[in-house]
Amino acid sequence: MKQNSEGKVVIIGGDAAGMSAASKIRREQPNREIIVFEKSQYTSYSACGVPYYISGTVETFDELIVRSPATFRQKYNIDVRTEHLVLSVDPENNRINILDKKADKTFWENYDQLLIATGAKAFCPDLPGTNAEGVFGISTLKSGINLERYLEEKKPRKAVIVGGGYIGLEMAEALLIRGLNVSLVNRQPQVMNTLDPDMGAMVSDAMRNLGVSLYLGEELKAFSVIDGKVSGVITDKRTIETDIVVLGMGSSPNTDFLKGSGIALGMRGAIKVNGQMQTNLPNIWAAGDCAETLHLVSKMHVHIALGTIANKTGVVAGSSIAGEKAIFPGVVGTAVCKVCKYEVARTGLLERDLQKLGIDYATATITALTRAHYYPGAKNITVKLLAEKNSGRLLGGQIIGEEDAAKRIDVLATALTHNLTLQNIMDLDLSYAPPFSPVWDPVQTAARKLINDI
Repeated sequence: MKQNSEGKVVIIGGDAAGMSAASKIRREQPNREIIVFEKSQYTSYSACGVPYYISGTVETFDELIVRSPATFRQKYNIDVRTEHLVLSVDPENNRINILDKKADKTFWENYDQLLIATGAKAFCPDLPGTNAEGVFGISTLKSGINLERYLEEKKPRKAVIVGGGYIGLEMAEALLIRGLNVSLVNRQPQVMNTLDPDMGAMVSDAMRNLGVSLYLGEELKAFSVIDGKVSGVITDKRTIETDIVVLGMGSSPNTDFLKGSGIALGMRGAIKVNGQMQTNLPNIWAAGDCAETLHLVSKMHVHIALGTIANKTGVVAGSSIAGEKAIFPGVVGTAVCKVCKYEVARTGLLERDLQKLGIDYATATITALTRAHYYPGAKNITVKLLAEKNSGRLLGGQIIGEEDAAKRIDVLATALTHNLTLQNIMDLDLSYAPPFSPVWDPVQTAARKLINDI
């Protein structure tokens, strides 16, 4: 344990990455001064859990909070200051400019070491009617609380979701559970642009089966408003009547306040960092959804906003600040999503990624059962694999099914992380019993088919 207590650590952002870093520094340096500035009133919460709070699966928003600001202050001696918005960073003078939202005043705070963990911000289009009552973006715990209160108080019957990504699909499930008539608008021809189009089409069909009205290949143009309240969503093809709108149009790194600071930005405006999460400037680190990371398959820098990455990079940044030699190796882009009874999972690269990189590849898609054919309750599951021709190296995978897609994707994520081939996957000693899998697991069945193809 390192006992050096010299120097003040200032952290911008009090959610996954920021508080993981703060906790790590405190463990290694018990006497170090740590100050965290968080623009909201909450710290260390699960933004991924917001749709399940909206649906009622999680009863109270307090259950989504891992540790409160008071807990960090009293138990861990971390000076968390909520409702403090950082306006700018001045690296030349080792200081940041902050707005105290409650007192409505600004001040400067000096630092010896600085961690930027400001996360990502939801995209909000600058279109007529965006600020109307009943239009919600979902990116923070507070935004989720506001939406849940609106649902309780106003009792809307029709909802339109704009965007067909993870948030859009999870919010569609939440609002269906609450009994609303749900429509979804997406400018792409299928939902889930993080899947290949053929797999995305399967998810689109699944959503229609659940009762969601899909308007695909349509671009949002404006919102119709009556007496200050949203009454419709206007696309380039139609107007859809609604009582409430949820925006799920993606997010971007929350780094606008860094303009002019000299901190280098990269992919989609995310902060460039090395393996220790250090920026191009001395004594400044970045972690979480505001930072770039390395994709282990493409070897390109990417921006992927996920809680798993935020927590891991936060720990690495905290270790680095505390003087340890921790390294974050990178990601393979693994993600999962649940829409009622359907599980959607992906990892690695898509066909369009491989085409851009000029990699000669082959694909195979199979549909199999999740259990032995004679065991009750077996469900269909579809697995698509992408592999490099000649070498057989796995490049990506996508799985859709009614059970166990989410965990089977972890086999492929492990294979990608360790550069395994299709033959390596076939050789894996995966578990088998009739209630859990056929003798040939669907992942291995897909690998077997693709080996035959290439």
